[in-house]
Amino acid sequence: MSALDNVCVVLVEPQDPVNIAAVVRAMKNMDVKQLRLVDPVEYDPSRVERVAHDTRDIVAQIQHYHTLDAAIADCVFAAGFTARRRKTKWKLTSPREVATPMLAAAADGPVAIFFGREDHGLSNESLDRAHAVVTIPTSDHPSLNLAQAVLIALYELHVAADASRTLAPPRKDAPPASAEQLQRFFTDADKSLATIDFFRTRNEELVLRSLRSLTYRAAPDAREIDMMRSIAIEVMRAIERAAAPPRDDRT
Repeated sequence: MSALDNVCVVLVEPQDPVNIAAVVRAMKNMDVKQLRLVDPVEYDPSRVERVAHDTRDIVAQIQHYHTLDAAIADCVFAAGFTARRRKTKWKLTSPREVATPMLAAAADGPVAIFFGREDHGLSNESLDRAHAVVTIPTSDHPSLNLAQAVLIALYELHVAADASRTLAPPRKDAPPASAEQLQRFFTDADKSLATIDFFRTRNEELVLRSLRSLTYRAAPDAREIDMMRSIAIEVMRAIERAAAPPRDDRT
């Protein structure tokens, strides 16, 4: 069971079906599956799926409620998100700060993050239901799209739950370059630089020492160092071809 399985996203009176779809997409990205809607605008579930591809599992489980109280009735922790200044002096927290206590509470039952309608957000009465009142740090322009705010909140929960997928290594992952491979590269690089008269105005020893230092810091793998050596060899071959007398192809 994932730590995110008990996380619910609650949208209070969402006004735009496209925003509902964008929230569903964000949930899919962050592996959160429960969406609860409080008096939403009329929407077509099939259109939500067309906007948010491959989300049928989430759309099929959307639950509808007439009140916020009903939507979070079973939740042991609920966080309300707001961007507006309020006269009430709630202690505000950030999505990152609330993520850990929320996931800890999720071990005991459902938890919710809830958001207000697009035009004016959550009412004070709705925020009274929140265990934590959350604001997303922004510039002096605090207005975020609904789905953006949900994505930020879910991202912090996702990271706190350590639920990110592990990226597979490259298909043709190469081993580290060996000392022998490195030395062959340095030898041929030296020869190719000499071929183009690079040391005419430069100290050869210092240049090669810098090249070694740079190469060691870059830590190329075996395939990469062989490619670099091939470049050096091709430089020498190109110079040799250019210097060779033209062939007489007359018969």
